[in-house]
Amino acid sequence: MRDAALASKDCAMRPDESGAALKLRAEDADDLAIISACLQDALVAVRDLAYVAEDQTFLLVANRFRWERALRPARGEFGYQRTLCGITFSAVAGASYAGFRRSEEDRILCLLAIRAAHDGEGKAIRLTFSGGAEIRLDVARILCVAKDLGEPWPTQWQPQHDADAPA
Repeated sequence: MRDAALASKDCAMRPDESGAALKLRAEDADDLAIISACLQDALVAVRDLAYVAEDQTFLLVANRFRWERALRPARGEFGYQRTLCGITFSAVAGASYAGFRRSEEDRILCLLAIRAAHDGEGKAIRLTFSGGAEIRLDVARILCVAKDLGEPWPTQWQPQHDADAPA
């Protein structure tokens, strides 16, 4: 398997010298909001979602835009980056899906937000995706770890949001 940056013609980037790979842990709603902000606009293939009931764990791998490195690129340069990020939710009693089917393995979901919820059904974490897709994790407590995997690669595309769109 080849590194994405190395396989891309004329797009190779030096490794992140700052060592600033994302490594975050959330234990409450405020912590989870920080992880949510870092993962906004992450692309997730349905095939990269897994609920492991015996371990009470929900895992996903996301192709995340590196907002913390979103510099305005010089003309003709790629100043934006994406990287793979592994996200693990622990203490998960169940997972339910809405707006997509688990059998749609090739479908790509765009993550909008991760939020803690306490509704009539108990404690939950909701992963909201564009197009009305959602994952609801029934949890005993909030425990989430997000960690970048491998080296980032260049992209010329920065996600855009309409500031006037309803939330």
